[in-house]
Amino acid sequence: MKFIQLTADNIEQEHICCALASKNSNIGVSAKKEWLSNQFKEGLKFIKLDVHGKVFIEYLPAEQAWNPIEAPNYLFIDCLWVAGSHKGMGYAKELLQLCEKEAIASNKAGIIVMAGTKKTTYLSDKNFFISQGFHTVDRTEYGIELLAKDLKEPAPTQPQFKACCKEPIPNAKGIDIYFTAQCPFTSTYIQQIIPIIKEESTPIKIHQLKTKEEAQNHYAATTTYSVFMDGKFVTNDILTVPKLLKWIDYYKHNC
Repeated sequence: MKFIQLTADNIEQEHICCALASKNSNIGVSAKKEWLSNQFKEGLKFIKLDVHGKVFIEYLPAEQAWNPIEAPNYLFIDCLWVAGSHKGMGYAKELLQLCEKEAIASNKAGIIVMAGTKKTTYLSDKNFFISQGFHTVDRTEYGIELLAKDLKEPAPTQPQFKACCKEPIPNAKGIDIYFTAQCPFTSTYIQQIIPIIKEESTPIKIHQLKTKEEAQNHYAATTTYSVFMDGKFVTNDILTVPKLLKWIDYYKHNC
């Protein structure tokens, strides 16, 4: 099977893998495709297996990443996902090798990716990347790590998270939900929880990060989706209505 690279010329005809099984993600898919089209201009690559399935990698120069990281001359992997019947066939390694070949050809210092200290929703599998030569270079107190594979020895600059994502939001009260259009599910589920928020007495605010600069100075390492309580990061899990109600109940009893 061959790999396909999405471009501004073919993105409207091609699927973007992650929302294939969802019947309610049209809004999110459109937002994601628009976001991708803008990021292609910044060097983002989206490469997928030519199948009706979730087998793809998304990466770009770290300087252009929508995350609060400092990693000059590295490539940053936004997402590497192989799911379903395609697991165990070596596709993740092949996709990672494509990224590494580009990094070498572009004279990059290395590749970085975020992962959870333990298995975390919407974050990469740390064990896979460790097995491929990555190592931890930084971590937050809330369990998100920055992994790097150095292609130059010694690495000219140690990649790291910015200080802004290691501190709580100052003077924040209530529940704050931040999201971007990087994931096709974020916009979809935001629309579903808005009616609950309008009826709720607990102060809940939704914020969309609309620019790279906003994302690069965010209060959490994960910018695609992040939830805070009284300014403290609690999860990057995308909230469905039941999940939001559980967090509201938790807030009422613990904050």
